Amino acid sequence: MTQPETPAPAPADGGSTSESSNAQDEAPPTEVRVQLFARTDVGQVREHNEDNFLVADLSRRSRGLLEANRATVIGKQGAVFAVCDGMGGAAAGEIASQLAVDIIYERLVDGLGDRPIKRDDLARRLVRAVESAGLRIFHEAKADRSRRGMGTTVTAAALVDEVLFFAQVGDSRGYILRGDTLVQLTRDQSLVNQLIEAGQLTEEEAETFEHNNIILQALGTSDTVQVDLTYAEVRQGDILLLCSDGLSGMVRFEDIRETLRSGAEPLDICKALTERANQAGGHDNITVIIVQFDGPSLKPSDAEGEPLKYRKYALADDTMDEKTSPMPAVTDALDADAAADGVTRGAGTAPAGAHDSSAIGGDHDYDRVDIPGTHVPVWMVIGIVAGVVVLLAGTAFLLFRLP
Repeated sequence: MTQPETPAPAPADGGSTSESSNAQDEAPPTEVRVQLFARTDVGQVREHNEDNFLVADLSRRSRGLLEANRATVIGKQGAVFAVCDGMGGAAAGEIASQLAVDIIYERLVDGLGDRPIKRDDLARRLVRAVESAGLRIFHEAKADRSRRGMGTTVTAAALVDEVLFFAQVGDSRGYILRGDTLVQLTRDQSLVNQLIEAGQLTEEEAETFEHNNIILQALGTSDTVQVDLTYAEVRQGDILLLCSDGLSGMVRFEDIRETLRSGAEPLDICKALTERANQAGGHDNITVIIVQFDGPSLKPSDAEGEPLKYRKYALADDTMDEKTSPMPAVTDALDADAAADGVTRGAGTAPAGAHDSSAIGGDHDYDRVDIPGTHVPVWMVIGIVAGVVVLLAGTAFLLFRLP
């Protein structure tokens, strides 16, 4: 899928496009320059493309791959880039991912004003925009039975000054290449990643792990999500890669790194990565965003400082309850819908938000499970899986013993 393109407004003084371009060339050294491109592909197996992406200049209220957005100076309200991987069968996944990118953009620009935005303000807006998208998708799924169970991952990156914030739900990914080093700056909210972090699986074992497509959280499968907010300070020459697992699950890490190191333009890098994923089988939809950073206000890539790594960002003046609680009016409406449908959440019922794509049909051939919370204890996940296996084995034993 491609996102709608919003034309950039004309310069305030009525100048021509060329005059605006010259003004950017003479921009003060406090500005950050970016070159970017994005591409999405259905792959070789799926019938529908349920991925979506967002590329937007928040200062000019402009989104899409217009020429003005592909090589620009970041304004005082920043910019946002996001990849969403929908799920739910038929067209439901496509609807979920489209709703996500639309709502995230709308919430970020709503009431933004003209003043330069502070880092905390942009980070807080990003988290709340993602939360709002999740609640809206959940509400839409409740209202239409044909869309029950639809959801989407999201990896969103918002830039202000030299700071890039990542908001993560699910298993799409964000990387930065600095020099020859490629670092994943988001953590997959997946069962296999939890097992790797707990030392229960190696990276090599994870490649053939039969449940490596179970995710622990997605927008829309529960009325709340816990957004994993992290950050990085970008430097001159850094390259940002956002992608769905249609790329990261099909192309080896080293091959991704070598493609990013090629020195090609963002458009050509997007094309090369997409082709690599298709050549490897193209088992899923593939979405890629490439952003190259430059500008005199950024530190050189070899400057001293903390190396690139996964780093949490704590918002000032926000408690966890404030960040994760949904809007009361909508929550009340959802609770009323649940009561009318006879939905219960008690002993013996499925966990709230559990999602199995195979139960509702569609073109996904794997399961995705939502368990509220970013870091579900590994012992709990393993216990649930072990319990199910024991129950099935016991049932099979009893059946074979029947006369």
